[in-house]
Amino acid sequence: MKRGKRYLEAAKNIDANKMFDTEEAIKLVKENAKAKFDETVELHIRTNCDGRHADQQIRGAVVLPHGTGKEVKVLVFAKGAKADEATAAGADFVGAEDLIPKIQNDGWFGFDVVVATPDMMGVVGRLGRVLGPKGLMPNPKAGTVTMDVTKAINDIKAGKIEYRLDKSNIVHVPIGKASFSDEQLKDNFTAIMDAIIKARPASVKGSYMRSVVLTSTMGPAVKLNPAKL
Repeated sequence: MKRGKRYLEAAKNIDANKMFDTEEAIKLVKENAKAKFDETVELHIRTNCDGRHADQQIRGAVVLPHGTGKEVKVLVFAKGAKADEATAAGADFVGAEDLIPKIQNDGWFGFDVVVATPDMMGVVGRLGRVLGPKGLMPNPKAGTVTMDVTKAINDIKAGKIEYRLDKSNIVHVPIGKASFSDEQLKDNFTAIMDAIIKARPASVKGSYMRSVVLTSTMGPAVKLNPAKL
């Protein structure tokens, strides 16, 4: 991959062969986030799981203490009183069957998270081929299939993020913005790391995390020592 001049200059400031502790890594990522926009600070964990096996899957959600720094738009599939509750709780979009053609045919994706009441999953299931590949399908483990739509919306707006293995058995999650303080990023980092460590499948043998990396949207990677986490 061809890298830009700004990236190459920033990369000179980081020893690619060294593993840093959390405070050092966060400081380096912030110092080298040189883009003209407020870059997202990202955490990438390569695990020793084999996601092809159901008992080695990792999936869940956690509310970051300081949020993600991003305004999240929530779509709720609900009817009747639950639709009214979702609107009152601050959902950006609320609907039912009427949303199917808008998403399926018109390619509308003006939302970041989808929440659904259990009785609406039959409707939402019709969008599986569209929402699934984008990681937008509601899921009970992530708390996005629930009757308590108020709590779901409040948690998401407060900075709740979902974590899951990708096809390469890596977890990718945002932990905030480069404009956050070191302490805010450390708090968010600790919250997500604690959740992922607790989510370790019992069937995974040996080391759980093969590599842990922090980076900003446009910046170089900074390695952390998994053994110290």
